Formats: sequence, structure tokens, C-alpha cells
Amino acid sequence: MQWLIETLIWLPAILIGLTFHEFAHGMVASWLGDRTPYYQGRLTLNPLPHIDWVGFLMLMLFKFGWAKPVQVDPRNFKNVSMKTGMMLVSLAGPGMNILLAFTGMLALKLIIPFHTAGWAILIIPLLKPLVYINLILAAFNLIPVPPLDGSKILAGILPNWGTRFMYSLEQYGMLILLLLIVTNLTGKIIWPLVNFMYGIMYTIIF
Repeated sequence: MQWLIETLIWLPAILIGLTFHEFAHGMVASWLGDRTPYYQGRLTLNPLPHIDWVGFLMLMLFKFGWAKPVQVDPRNFKNVSMKTGMMLVSLAGPGMNILLAFTGMLALKLIIPFHTAGWAILIIPLLKPLVYINLILAAFNLIPVPPLDGSKILAGILPNWGTRFMYSLEQYGMLILLLLIVTNLTGKIIWPLVNFMYGIMYTIIF
């Protein structure tokens, strides 16, 4: 019963975080000239087109999952190189999660003075997961291992030889990522970054 209650509390934050993350990828790709996300129905805030049901079930059961990746064709980018375009598209997802976390924390600051009100008692438990889930999603996706966004962000920063190396890792990306998860190295990467981002936001807002 406790698991069900916690799941219902965290579910809105998870759906919002995943949906806005993928929507941001699609919107930036579209702004850069690639209409592929539009044609595939991904320029929407309806969660259903963005959900990978296996990944969603894994997320609910094991706290690790994924959404349906937005497909992008960098050959369609205009006024920007494919390398830079992919970096910008990749940055959009974690960037959106950080923005959502910041918005959630700002809303908490505004609502906490009314914490005894009935409506605030309902909203505050939903806003806290919104902050943490989005910080976790941002931190996880910034890990520079394919197929995560961090690999393409790093590829966009590195010189061309580094970019080629990062893309060459894609065939081994899932294996490397699973190894990091099984050995809990992802946690050692994610939590310091989550705490760092949380600390900055808390300093700014509170």
C-alpha cells in the first residue's frame, strides 16, 4: 500500500519530466530545421507519444527506465553544423529538466508560507518530487555515455577526432551504461551533481 501511495505521488513528476525532456529535444531540432520530430508526432506535451512502455514499467518497478527517444536527422539542420546541432538538441533535454526543477523549487518557496492551507497540503507533496525527479533526469542524461545526451554534448565540444571517438562508442554504449548501473557507478556520478544543482537553486531561490 505504501508503495502504491509513493508511486501515485511521484508519477506526475515522472510523466512531466520525461515528456518535457523529449518535447524539448524535438522542439530544438525543429527550430534548427529538422521536421522529423514533427512528422512523428513528438512536438506535443501529451505524454503518450513519448512513453516507452517497457522503460516506463522498469522505472515504476526498479527506479530505472527510459522514454521513447526523439529521432533526429542532423542532415536537415540549417545554418548550423550537424555536430553543433546535435549538441544543442541534446542539451535541450537536460536543460528542460533543470528548468522544471527550478520552477518547482520556486513554486515551493511561494507556497510554503501557506503550508497549513488545505490546497497547499495537496500541492507541496507533488512539487517536491518534481524538483528531485527532474534533477535526477538531468544528471543521469548528462553522463557522457551513448545513448545519453551527455555523449553528444561532449562530442559537440571536443575536436573532430574526439567527436569521431564518442560516436564510435555508440555500438558499445548500452553495455557500458548497464555496467555503470550494475556497479552503482551511476549513483556516484549522479548524486554529487544532483546535490550540486540543488544547492545552487536553493541558494538562488531561498
